[in-house]
Amino acid sequence: MQTGWRVGNLFGIPLFLDPLWFFILALATLNFGFAYMQWGTVLAWSAGLVMALLLFSSVLLHELGHSLVARSQGITVNSITLFLFGGIASIEEESKTPGQAFQVAIAGPVVSVVLFLLLTLLSQSLPTTSLASLMTADLAKINLVLALFNLIPGLPLDGGQVLKAAVWQLTGNRFRAVHWAARAGQILGWLAIALGLAVDFFTGELVSGLWIALLGWFGIRNAGAYDRVTTLQEALLQLVAADAMNHDFRVVDADQTLRQFADLYLLETATPQVYFAASDGRYRGMVSVDDLRLVERSQWESQTLHSILHPISTIPTVNESTPLAEMINQLEAQRLPRITVLSPAGAVAGVIDRGDIVQALSEKLNLPFSEVEIKRIKDEGSYPPGLQLQAIAKTAKF
Repeated sequence: MQTGWRVGNLFGIPLFLDPLWFFILALATLNFGFAYMQWGTVLAWSAGLVMALLLFSSVLLHELGHSLVARSQGITVNSITLFLFGGIASIEEESKTPGQAFQVAIAGPVVSVVLFLLLTLLSQSLPTTSLASLMTADLAKINLVLALFNLIPGLPLDGGQVLKAAVWQLTGNRFRAVHWAARAGQILGWLAIALGLAVDFFTGELVSGLWIALLGWFGIRNAGAYDRVTTLQEALLQLVAADAMNHDFRVVDADQTLRQFADLYLLETATPQVYFAASDGRYRGMVSVDDLRLVERSQWESQTLHSILHPISTIPTVNESTPLAEMINQLEAQRLPRITVLSPAGAVAGVIDRGDIVQALSEKLNLPFSEVEIKRIKDEGSYPPGLQLQAIAKTAKF
């Protein structure tokens, strides 16, 4: 779910500000304000605020570079958010090829380098001793640093995305590429934390050291998130319906009357059941208790289950070999409580609901979900808040 305040749109892409953005805006204003004090207090603080806003404008253009290239590939860009550590573009899915992934990754640094070159030329055309010249030169350097920093080869930085595209091209395996780039990001994150602590200890620059360590923590955290999501995507594509389906359904005689069905099955349990009707050795369809209630009780003695069943050809079904990712997409798109699994012969092999999917993932990946939690997922028909399977399945592709 998107957090922060929406402040507008850029090329149809929603722009958000994270609450912590105001903290870094104030910090940047202070930093530039003190640097420009030789031009007087009022002018210095005004210039500091302008530079802070221009800094984030540069970050915004950097993220817009990624976003517009992604959109040119037919990929939806949900938003751009400015936050404590800069900016991030929320891109809905992965590029289809390593080459396209590289184009999206490199677009941001290319924008920053172009801004560096243009601002350098502009600063050289302004009077050398003017505040405008100094501000333009400083902004040019910031954009160069932004480009170079983002090219560090580890996720979540652009350099990590470039590394991912390169490994993907070499190995032909997108998942392996993400894992490698995520590992690189985690290693670099720990190195940044160690460097930050060293700066604190040896130089006494507590603010600088803490900031470097925070950047390292941010890298570790986000690289880990990339790794976990990719692991889930792999599992959702490797596991198929046959791995997750349950057999908690009843097969009833389609030729029996509605009264016989009600007496034999509905009175024996208050727990909702899934019923499939069969006759002459063939599955005829699914029986819904709600449909039974729509029939006048006076007709229960004469009508059979054939009159209310939903033929197999009309109900949502998947094959035993259907990947769980595809099943999740179908469940969510059609807002289904469960889906029927068919064998190669067209017979009912099982049924699957959201609890079955989470249980299958839990067994494969050793996720900490108890039987009580699985039952709650089945009863409520919704995934746990911390397991965004709908979004993950939507982007899961080989």
